[in-house]
Amino acid sequence: MTETVQWMADGTPYSPRFGDRYHSEAAHALAQAEQVFLAGCGLPQAWAGQPQWRILETGFGFGLNFLVTWHAWQQDPARPALLHFVSTEAFPITAMDLLAQARKFPHLLPLAEELAAQWWGLLPGVHRLRLAGGQVLLSLLVGDSQTMLRQHELVADSIYLDGFSPARNPDMWSLHTLKAVARCARRGTRLATWTIAAQLRRDLAQCGFEVRKVPGVPPKRDNLQASFAPHWEPRKAPLWPMGAQALPARLAGGGGHAAIIGAGIAGAACARQLALRGWQVTVLDAASHPAAGASALPAGIFAPHTSSDDSLLSRITRAGQRCSLQCLQQLLQAGVDWEMTGVLERRQLGTPPDETAAHGDGPAVSARRSAHERPPAWRDTLAAPAADWSDEASAACLEALGLPAGTPALWHPRGGWLRPAALVQALLDHPAIRFVGNARVQALDALETAEGPPQWSLRDGQGQPWAQADLVVLSAGPQSASIRIHGQHLAAAQALQTIRGQVSWGSYPAGQAPAVHPPVNGHGSWVPYFRHGQTGEAAWVMGSSFERGKATLPPSAEDAAAAHAGNWAKLQTLLPAGHRPDAQAFAQARHWAQLRCASADRLPLVGPLLPAQALQALPEGLASPWVATAMGSRGLTWALLCAELLAARLHTEPLPVANPLALALASDRYCK
Repeated sequence: MTETVQWMADGTPYSPRFGDRYHSEAAHALAQAEQVFLAGCGLPQAWAGQPQWRILETGFGFGLNFLVTWHAWQQDPARPALLHFVSTEAFPITAMDLLAQARKFPHLLPLAEELAAQWWGLLPGVHRLRLAGGQVLLSLLVGDSQTMLRQHELVADSIYLDGFSPARNPDMWSLHTLKAVARCARRGTRLATWTIAAQLRRDLAQCGFEVRKVPGVPPKRDNLQASFAPHWEPRKAPLWPMGAQALPARLAGGGGHAAIIGAGIAGAACARQLALRGWQVTVLDAASHPAAGASALPAGIFAPHTSSDDSLLSRITRAGQRCSLQCLQQLLQAGVDWEMTGVLERRQLGTPPDETAAHGDGPAVSARRSAHERPPAWRDTLAAPAADWSDEASAACLEALGLPAGTPALWHPRGGWLRPAALVQALLDHPAIRFVGNARVQALDALETAEGPPQWSLRDGQGQPWAQADLVVLSAGPQSASIRIHGQHLAAAQALQTIRGQVSWGSYPAGQAPAVHPPVNGHGSWVPYFRHGQTGEAAWVMGSSFERGKATLPPSAEDAAAAHAGNWAKLQTLLPAGHRPDAQAFAQARHWAQLRCASADRLPLVGPLLPAQALQALPEGLASPWVATAMGSRGLTWALLCAELLAARLHTEPLPVANPLALALASDRYCK
């Protein structure tokens, strides 16, 4: 459930949980946000000309500090290209309450409305909201501040200490929480807060802050400002097994040349993220055009994974789905390129091992889960945010698809279908991105030049160069494993597995497309409606086979026939007659096959390919090649998130997911 807010007679919000106002009346609240926090940290002057600025806040509340900061960034011609705002909040309010408060500040209301549109599904954990076209990134850490900060990789340039008073919410201001805050500071990080409690001043000093009282903003007589300047050298346990792998100083702010190998969704997403950070990007692919491999799938499904213990896989797919939805809404045309129709997930279908995923983002039913699995435990206590992601399918929903009431099924309201090729084209449509086709890269070699810093030379099998770049990212799916880096194949690349998938798809006669068309998955995935990109015709797609270790394209006639028969058998288990094509129509369907790439543990690989010690043998100042691949059958949900994670790691930005999730995706796990 979401947090209960009471509104007092003077219009200020009140928390029954803490017995305290969220803030004073509107005029004072706005002045506090602008003068205590923004100006108290030297903003906006401090961020002028910087490539990014990272702000940490404890206690998001109604988001007034965030909205004021966002507005100041919006109005500043010298603003950084990226504004990161990370805020902890144990008890999120509703979007309705957020907007009710924002209406008191007309200049902030448009920003609040954009924020409220993404204010859903706030379960415990990290939620990245992408605003202002992806240039303002709000990371909500839903949970206890101390716990959440210790699970999040972050370096903050400014810190806002906010929240209910120390007397009402002592945990927020405890020494242990302040130590977690200090762990996120760098030398010179400025901190501001409205309280001047003596114990807080002592604890901040103990954590390495130089503290001073300053004249306050009414109704407070004094406020507090501080700067992180410890008398010792702070040390943090390394998060990444291969080291932080920060970019050379000359590249830290972008502006270099990056080469992406592979023009599928993963490669296009990485190109877009780097272009947003000031890089000039060349995308190379062995095919003549983008989205020629697995991303050429006619249409696929995106939907979250659910599990009774809210497993790592479930949390990663939720983060990925939120990222994908925000990107689709910004870049694509709803109803033509994609549609958030909702997705029905059939359960208890006896999914055999090795057929647990289909093209697109295939069945959420996993062979690892019990056929009689209960809904996640957090549904009972967090009903509203949980239902934003998944809920038991209603009788009306089942009836619309011809299924009897009581059919074991989940309904994912924010799932839907997507044409992957349309997304790839939209991602690559950026002035800083250049595509080069018919360019099969087979080797990366370190190249020292007399004219400038060292670069990577991208070469074909005969040693002829395709391009030179300061940074290289491998996103070539199964082909990533064959690329030699400085003369050798790497352990991480060898962890990749090739999986062939085959789908069946067909077109509807004019005027016969279904009016209600949510995809259905379980044992196979069924997309009952999409608009075929080349012709615009209404079509359907059913898939897919899951053929581990098979890399022959096109498949033999026997393999294609077997896959087609298998797809038909799966469709019959998903939906009854009258809600799917009949046998004759399915027999006339067209065939599509491509290769996907998965890792040994079925999770993507994101991160550097060379450990820090290996870089010592290369020319000084040369960055390791990075990888973003092995999306398996969940590329529509994972690729965009993985690209953002890669960019965040490269540029020392706040991560879009908590540390345990980032480590589970890290290429480091295979690099020795």
